[in-house]
Amino acid sequence: MFKSFTGISVQQFDDIYKEIESKYEKYEIKRLSYKRKYRRERAIGAGRHFKMDVRNRVIMVLVYYRLYITYTLTEFLFGLNQSNVCRNIQKIEGLIRQCLPIPQKLYKLTRRLKTKEEVEQYFPGFLAFVDVTEQPIPRPENKLRRRIYYSGKKKKHTVKNLYTANHIGLIIYKSKRRQIGKNHDYNIYKKNHLDVPEDVESLFDLGFLGVQKDFPEQKSSLPIKKEKDCNLSSQEKDYNRDHSKRRIVIEHAICRLKKYRIMNDVFRNRLRKYDMVSDIVSGLINYRIMNIC
Repeated sequence: MFKSFTGISVQQFDDIYKEIESKYEKYEIKRLSYKRKYRRERAIGAGRHFKMDVRNRVIMVLVYYRLYITYTLTEFLFGLNQSNVCRNIQKIEGLIRQCLPIPQKLYKLTRRLKTKEEVEQYFPGFLAFVDVTEQPIPRPENKLRRRIYYSGKKKKHTVKNLYTANHIGLIIYKSKRRQIGKNHDYNIYKKNHLDVPEDVESLFDLGFLGVQKDFPEQKSSLPIKKEKDCNLSSQEKDYNRDHSKRRIVIEHAICRLKKYRIMNDVFRNRLRKYDMVSDIVSGLINYRIMNIC
């Protein structure tokens, strides 16, 4: 039941929480000491206190991400009011993000790889799998934003993210900034892509046609496109079938992300929060893969 509600096992949660608990006091002092437009007049420790302890607040964040329930239902389950639910989630998301193996941390490590043994540790089989996924958002009120966020593929207003995974489904890279639904997958890749080691081969689908021409220094593999009024030979069909079997890894990685309803349903939160949410969910997926129990 716990795994169904949070997406991770009890043992995995306990391991994550140990790190969160050890960093919480320092994180809170830094958060409360941060100077915004005004100077803090009261000493740290004064003011409103959280009604829930840290452990239950972390559980509430995981349940909210996994099920994407409304604040009304969340306040009923955890005994809070709606404003406290929002505050409890918002103030601890940054700490949870720090304690997870998010793609940005893994990308910093992969950029320093030198030997083939180090490369194979992060890219088993010297393979990387790339794809873009999009998520619907509410229809914007602004006319210009309605036009640029409209996806002709999904017939909805969406945002997109580029993901790169290795052979075991570990998410090595995620695009830094949210991308509007109007942008083509390949245009997003040209502006936000992983600099993989030269020995690693990247596998794409037909949405990335042109990558071999624009990035000749990078090893790339794409399926064979069927020309107009021409049929593929049996050998070409076999190649495409084999390519799809190898590339299914990135589809499974995206499927794991989508099991967190906050990454699958219409994104009801502020768009400025989207990168934080996708980082945390990607980190949870990576943690599950790195610590299977």
